[in-house]
Amino acid sequence: MTSLNDSGNDAATASLDSTTPPTRVRYSVLAFACSLSMITYLDRACFGAAAAAMAKDLGLDGAAQLKWAFTAFTIAYALFEIPAGWFGDRWGPRGTLLRIVAWWSAWTAITGLIGSTIGGYQMGGLAALVAVRFLFGAGEAGAYPNITRAIHNWFPRTYWETAQGFVFMAGRLAGGITPLLWGVLVAGTAWTPALPSWRWVFVVFGATGVLWCLAFSRWFRNRPEEHPSVNSGELAIIGPATVTQSHTGGVPWNALFSHPSVWMICIMYTLVNYGWIFNITYLPGYMKLRFSIADGDIMGSIYKGAPLWVGAVGCVLGGVLISRLARSVRHRHTARQIVGVSAMLLCAAAWWGAVKSPGALAFCALVSLAAFCVDLTLGAIWASCQDIGQKHAAVTAAAMNTIGAVGAAFANWHTGTVVEQSVAAKAVELNVPVSLLDEAAKTSATLAGYQTVFTISAIVYVAAAICWLFIRVDRPLVAEE
Repeated sequence: MTSLNDSGNDAATASLDSTTPPTRVRYSVLAFACSLSMITYLDRACFGAAAAAMAKDLGLDGAAQLKWAFTAFTIAYALFEIPAGWFGDRWGPRGTLLRIVAWWSAWTAITGLIGSTIGGYQMGGLAALVAVRFLFGAGEAGAYPNITRAIHNWFPRTYWETAQGFVFMAGRLAGGITPLLWGVLVAGTAWTPALPSWRWVFVVFGATGVLWCLAFSRWFRNRPEEHPSVNSGELAIIGPATVTQSHTGGVPWNALFSHPSVWMICIMYTLVNYGWIFNITYLPGYMKLRFSIADGDIMGSIYKGAPLWVGAVGCVLGGVLISRLARSVRHRHTARQIVGVSAMLLCAAAWWGAVKSPGALAFCALVSLAAFCVDLTLGAIWASCQDIGQKHAAVTAAAMNTIGAVGAAFANWHTGTVVEQSVAAKAVELNVPVSLLDEAAKTSATLAGYQTVFTISAIVYVAAAICWLFIRVDRPLVAEE
């Protein structure tokens, strides 16, 4: 098992002067990466938590009518992944991350202004919200490719999956706690006052990103040998990952786009994102509608965040499981395939069960199981990009995340469309306009639309399992020097 002490590199450590123990600066790098991952999910998931209140303030019928706002984020996320990854590979993750985190933090705060009235002037409507979410997504696009670049530079190969697992675990935990944090900030508690409006939550979260930038800019360096606190012992442990210079030259685009495993990873990640994105977009509104969970309900907030909390455990266990399994099957990519196929099939079964789940607890358990299975594979997915991309790790990861974001964008649009079509079909059945449907009929039709989406998700994950069978990482784009 890959441990926090990098046991796979004991030989390198043993050769060092015992009176000068290796420094452990790389774990501070991991802490910065994890904290940034948390901020990305706070800023994403808070929009899903705010959807019902935002739709009401904008005069919409429900969260499903925000589908273009949800979709705008993922479209921008897809468009700017590769450019941001290329910047990170060429000039290093430090400057790239500082620019994009400051950018998206500003647009997070601005999101809270949309639909409000300041000095008698209304600050935009749905169209403005769509534009703001697009600009927010353009910033967040570069986060994980550049985190991947930092991990590539700062950690030995044997630790890549585990490091990625901790990064995504942190993000999932933050996303899972967002509905609860949202309820506390908006409704207040016996010990803390409520914020003046739900809009202020976006300002608070935006300010958090700015504070991260200030700390990161003072401490982080692109490469371990550039950091004054890193000694030769730690450099020996990190090993070959430090060979690559930040200025990597041209990207081998032909090799990237013709690599069969890159294509399989991209298709698989698209399918995975189709089902997973529901957890941070429509899930809070769905549970509120189906199970009558109020915004200030603590248990309800736990239900809404459970898929991300449970998924966080999977993020870490996945790296551990693959490391153990790799010892038995001898090839690390085979271990990844076994875990990937098994996890996707179990995920499909969980979504199939969610279609007919009898209550909030059963639904929460099944959707959380699905999220756990997805996150069990995350470290392997991103580490595979590092294995294939090597010195072009960030742009390879960005290519995967770009195509994956297309799946998320389609899911955001498709979910809202399926729900709207279900409501429209009910209106036709009752021979009344949609606007005249009574609440009971409208709710029933809305939930039926969501059940259709859950069935599609189950089928999608079976296809993702098939993709895992064709992913191999033993042929990099360009061998590292």
